Amino acid sequence: MNDENESRESVAAVDHKPSVVATTDRTEAVPTRAVAPRGTEYGMLWRHLLAGGVAGAVSRTCTAPLDRLKVFLQVRGAEFHGLGICLKHMLEEGGVASLWRGNGINVIKIAPESAIKFMAYEQAKRVIRGNATRELYIYERFCAGSIAGCISQSVIYPMEVLKTRLTLRRTDQYQSIMSAIRQIRAQEGVFSFYRGFLPNLLGIIPYAGIDLAVYETLKKLYLRHYYVEDDAPGILVLLTCGTVSSTCGQVCSYPLALVRTRLQAQVDKKYTMVGLFRAIVTKEGFFGLYRGITPNFMKVAPAVSISYVVYENTRRALGASMS
Repeated sequence: MNDENESRESVAAVDHKPSVVATTDRTEAVPTRAVAPRGTEYGMLWRHLLAGGVAGAVSRTCTAPLDRLKVFLQVRGAEFHGLGICLKHMLEEGGVASLWRGNGINVIKIAPESAIKFMAYEQAKRVIRGNATRELYIYERFCAGSIAGCISQSVIYPMEVLKTRLTLRRTDQYQSIMSAIRQIRAQEGVFSFYRGFLPNLLGIIPYAGIDLAVYETLKKLYLRHYYVEDDAPGILVLLTCGTVSSTCGQVCSYPLALVRTRLQAQVDKKYTMVGLFRAIVTKEGFFGLYRGITPNFMKVAPAVSISYVVYENTRRALGASMS
């Protein structure tokens, strides 16, 4: 979510569906079921993780302008009436290069976020399964995915806040990532790097649950009408199901993502989570909770396509086989 996010890699069933994530700020499609180790095949794990990291970096970089537009509208949407006006303002303020502000930290956090999430997910599955060798039920995968998402987000969350600040920064406000860290810490304290943490965690549950439930429903409907041998639909079918399910998850969890982003962006402690919800609904109406969702949806298709193509080519180049 995020992104989120964007985000945002799906926290629902890492080895169960292609990762199509636009939560917290990220929309990527990597057939992550392939990275799950089988028996003693841990040697392939890091090759798949590396391929996924490269795919995520390329995908995020290509869709960074849409991501910045989304964040800008989430925080300052009331000032601009339309995507075109907002885009024009960003170009006039910082030029074409400004459309990629915040992308550096967004790419940097791929490696720790993906590694922590995957490892936490595998450990959670082992605990839930116990000594049995059975496959996990859907609700068990959901629980494991939610736990993994909460752990990974807790660890890398300061980077999420930093990404939001760098995305929204004015020209010459921060000279580098390190200068931004020093300035924010000096002016607002260490705990400012965890602003918006609560709505971020709360958003994981509905997003993961809805994403997984819709994905499984669509997949079963497809199999019911078009029988596929070995219960294995083609990758295009899986990506379509994943995109639709991820979109449904976004619609339901987006207000929490928006509140999280605004809390991340506020310099003072003017609002709490509940107070900000009330202020948005009072001043901007219910649809104020969905500002920026248009560019968020716009980046889904290109992000999914780019990520999948890059992942497949990188995986083959590294000699990582599909399992």
